[in-house]
Amino acid sequence: MSLREKAITSLDSLVGGETLPAGTRAFQIEADAMRLECELLSVGPLGCLLSQMTLHTDRLADASSERLRGLSEGLSERLTYLLEPISPIEIDADGCTVQMRSNPPHQDEGQTSYYELLVRRGGSLGLCRYSATRGNERHVIAAQVTREVFVRLIDDFVTAVQ
Repeated sequence: MSLREKAITSLDSLVGGETLPAGTRAFQIEADAMRLECELLSVGPLGCLLSQMTLHTDRLADASSERLRGLSEGLSERLTYLLEPISPIEIDADGCTVQMRSNPPHQDEGQTSYYELLVRRGGSLGLCRYSATRGNERHVIAAQVTREVFVRLIDDFVTAVQ
């Protein structure tokens, strides 16, 4: 069974709309030499509140900063279905990490919300949504995504690392 199929099965098993304890790792699945970790705050028949999604793979274990740059640019082109466009904002060549963010972020009455995607050598792509008000530190907020978007994210992450 593929990572996609296992993720759909895991979501199906959690449907019910119940709120899960904060920070619960709702599921961790493995397939095709990859591990997907997801933290969800609730799951319903149409979608979920996604706190965090990370794909781990050895396929990026020795990736150069140029490969990570190309991977992030490809993700930027594919992830057009998120609330805001996402693009690379910083490349740490020494640490082999690419930081991507919503560009532009969502602004609403002094509050800024945005996606952040970190692509790291060593093998991970991690997506979170953050919110911050002027003068305060940012904090993770749940992103409301449909099941279709959830599965597309997984497919796009897997495609990016191949």
